[in-house]
Amino acid sequence: MLLGGEQLTADFRYVVVEGPIGVGKTTVCNLLASEWKAGTILEEVEENPFLPRFYRNRKAWAFQTQLFFMLSRYRQQKKLAQFDLFNKKFVADYMFAKDRIFASINLKDDEFALYEKLCSLLAGDIPQPDLVIYLQGSCDSLLKRISSRGRSFESDISRSYLEKLTDAYNDYFFRARKHPTLVVNTDHADFRHKGEDFNRLIEAVENHTGGVESFVPRLGGRR
Repeated sequence: MLLGGEQLTADFRYVVVEGPIGVGKTTVCNLLASEWKAGTILEEVEENPFLPRFYRNRKAWAFQTQLFFMLSRYRQQKKLAQFDLFNKKFVADYMFAKDRIFASINLKDDEFALYEKLCSLLAGDIPQPDLVIYLQGSCDSLLKRISSRGRSFESDISRSYLEKLTDAYNDYFFRARKHPTLVVNTDHADFRHKGEDFNRLIEAVENHTGGVESFVPRLGGRR
């Protein structure tokens, strides 16, 4: 879904909120968009018809699930590329590069080789974010949030899968270092009610100077 925005409050024109399942990406994305009066790009998770089957049998349905997500994300990103990012600000709850993170842990070798060929044809047309807000969370907090939001198809997500996914995310952000990134520990943060934690997050974003920086809301500082 795309919503137009007018008021610009920060230097970053395209901000992406990322992180593993259940960490609160969409919540933070919507809060930031509201704060900045920005447009939003929200991942079409529940529209993927293969996802419930994937969580029940990852090996059998991984490739179909991954292709659907890749093409859906590509279509949304192509729409973004048509907007004037110099005059509008957008916040997304995913980045296109995340697709490969999931593909790397879910696809078989031959499937991944084909996926890589398809993805390489599409990735060149994708706008790159000015800043990525990488939300981290422990498996305990992720499982708790997944349970609380009550999506029936997520009930089959295992702790081992979340641990593998979290490791893949960390590997991407701390080794690749492809984007300016603010790493945010969410285990004890409450952004939803737009209190002190959210105010500190806004401040950390606006003060980001490049590279990879870490921020713990309850400690009120960067490191």
